[in-house]
Amino acid sequence: MAQFDTLIWTITIILVFVSIGCSIACGRAEYRIGDECCPMCWPGKDRLFTSYDSPDDNTSSTLTEKHDIVIFSSPGNHVHRHCTEFTSTSCAPCVDSTFLDEPNGLIKCKVCINCDPGLGLKVKQPCRPSSDTVCGTLEGFYCLDPTKDGCRAAQRHSSCKPGQYINHTGTISTDTVCSDCTGDTYSDGSFTSCQPHTQCKSLGLQELRPGTHWSNSECGPQSSRIEPRIIIGVVASVLIALATITIILRRIFVILRKKRSLTTVTFSPVTVNAVEASSYLEETPSNVVQ
Repeated sequence: MAQFDTLIWTITIILVFVSIGCSIACGRAEYRIGDECCPMCWPGKDRLFTSYDSPDDNTSSTLTEKHDIVIFSSPGNHVHRHCTEFTSTSCAPCVDSTFLDEPNGLIKCKVCINCDPGLGLKVKQPCRPSSDTVCGTLEGFYCLDPTKDGCRAAQRHSSCKPGQYINHTGTISTDTVCSDCTGDTYSDGSFTSCQPHTQCKSLGLQELRPGTHWSNSECGPQSSRIEPRIIIGVVASVLIALATITIILRRIFVILRKKRSLTTVTFSPVTVNAVEASSYLEETPSNVVQ
């Protein structure tokens, strides 16, 4: 008998807890307001009716069996008025760039996101009452923060520097990949491959400026420009010739001065007196004979 009483009490307690759970839990398509489980507002529908109503019935009745309610409201709806014990939930459409894309018990719609061009974004799909704005990337940008259907933030594709070529062109999801030029090639940064330097000699031209990894060779006509080394050679030759002539003339001048000094006679007073005496003696005999 005691065991029977225990079983009765156990069943009673279980039924009480089940009853409490049923009174607390709301249906999957309901939300709780106080002691009431109100039907949610659903997107993609256009009005309210019960499972016993005809879909063509445009009237919205006052209901007591809210668990039989199927929500049909216009795309993107929020709760306009919560349900009561005798009335169902009243829904209103989202307006002014707002949306709700799932069943809800919200009294306000969510604000649609803005596709900011400053973040490299553009509108891919405009905001609708039942869906948020979908953003895409601007031309020349790639997505940094992708979403299911679009992007939240983007960045401009990298630019290759002079001396590099575009190894992989940037896409909406990947950045540009640059690589360095090697050997006798060049790129200004906009080429998809490095280009070989122009061979001036093979074109019958002279190389005015050699090529680098970021610029091509510069060619010109053979007579269009005198090589600096040629100018230096000519100037050096002229200077050497002038120096040689100067040295030769100086030596000739020195030799001539020496010869002139050897042919000059110096007369002293003694020499002059001796000459006069000799002249006198030569004249004396003639005077004596007379």
